[in-house]
Amino acid sequence: MSVRWRHLVDAARVTPGSWADLVGTYDPERHDPELAKDSGEAALAQAKVVFEELQDRFFAQADRAMLIVLQAIDAAGKDSAIKHVMSGLNPQGVDVYSFKAPTPTELAHDYLWRHQRVLPERGRIAVFNRSHYENVLVTRVHPDQLHPPVPSGDLKALWRRRFEEINSWERYLHETGTVIVKLFLNVSKREQKVRFLQRLDNPEKNWKFSVDDLKERAFWDQYQEAFTDMLSHTSTERAPWYVVPADHKWFAHLTISAILVDTLSSLGPRYPELTGVAKAALARAKSELLAESD
Repeated sequence: MSVRWRHLVDAARVTPGSWADLVGTYDPERHDPELAKDSGEAALAQAKVVFEELQDRFFAQADRAMLIVLQAIDAAGKDSAIKHVMSGLNPQGVDVYSFKAPTPTELAHDYLWRHQRVLPERGRIAVFNRSHYENVLVTRVHPDQLHPPVPSGDLKALWRRRFEEINSWERYLHETGTVIVKLFLNVSKREQKVRFLQRLDNPEKNWKFSVDDLKERAFWDQYQEAFTDMLSHTSTERAPWYVVPADHKWFAHLTISAILVDTLSSLGPRYPELTGVAKAALARAKSELLAESD
């Protein structure tokens, strides 16, 4: 990604210790006034080429893993981001996990268990479509879903403790070789309504709409408060949050691409260099192949 797009990364990053203002500082309708949609899509195509090359080196080097966390309210564009930004990557090195309501088996373990068991191997990229952060979002808005139940008077302390636990877990992952990129797609209430209506009006998109989506929309303010608290308390130097303005999908995709390319570039992935012995073995293998009669 050209340094020309570096400002997209800087504008999206939540500075550790700062308060994440989702309306002012991170306006969901924001886009680059000097960038038209056509040129933005062209830049995205270029970024995807760079991303694919970096991922190929990352996969070959296999000395670190990468975890991409995608978090957002309904209709913010998580699936679209995965489709448009991740397409073209080597599928051998990428896994996508969508976390729905926990199963009885998952509820029988600690809340991080189901996420821990699918963490990426070195050289691989895992995308969490929703993530361990559901445990300080959905359960905060709907505390009746906590398992085991927690007395209402203890809830404030619970969220504080979970922020600390998640920060500690992510610090451990970072220190043991997992690079964490956390992306929050910030969509406005107005735009969510537009996208819901599109899903209802288009028969090919009806399957994407659930009446539960409308029920959750009624808790918009509570979710915004939970998002702000989450972003403000869990954006760290090792695993910062990036708030992506999501009302314009093309700009959201370009911003995500800029963040991912910037992160992978900073790692400087390289193809493994062969030792002298290995190079000699390759030379012998080549000689044998050339000596074969067709």
